[in-house]
Amino acid sequence: MSIRIDRVVTRGGDTGQTALGNGTRVAKDSVRIEALGALDEANAVIGLLRATLPAGHNARFIAWLQGLLFDIGGVVCMPGNPPRMLAQGAAAVRAMEDEVEQLRAHIPPLASFILPGGTMAAAHAHLARTVVRRAERRLATLARSEDIGPDIPACLNRLSDYLFVLGRHLNENGAGDLTWTPATPPPTAE
Repeated sequence: MSIRIDRVVTRGGDTGQTALGNGTRVAKDSVRIEALGALDEANAVIGLLRATLPAGHNARFIAWLQGLLFDIGGVVCMPGNPPRMLAQGAAAVRAMEDEVEQLRAHIPPLASFILPGGTMAAAHAHLARTVVRRAERRLATLARSEDIGPDIPACLNRLSDYLFVLGRHLNENGAGDLTWTPATPPPTAE
């Protein structure tokens, strides 16, 4: 597929509206645009994660995930009844489940809740997970008013699972996880 974009500045959104993929104009704060914006944010944060990955750590898979998020956005920006289906939805869910299991095989089970952080790449994986969860919530809001199909929610749910496990993997397979300790007094000044 060849894409060509000749103009970035169109002035079409200057009045608070934007165009969907089918040309329909909608408010920039509509439920659909909020969902698309959250998907875009998720993709950008995953790009940040990708830029901080140590060499040899799932970069090709993460690049594929960014393409998947773009594909999901392409489906969401084209309203329809029935909705356009995500071409690789079921296969994408399976691929993410397989990656989770491969990574999880080397990580001990959790004995505590963990805090986002650790290595730079792990912190970015955890940040990406939270942004993907926000996109999932925005799409759930859209799904209450129209059918978006079953594959998109499943993909986002599995993606956040993957990012959680990847964060643990990037923290020395859980050895560098930051564990949560409930109800402790504040630390004293050092």
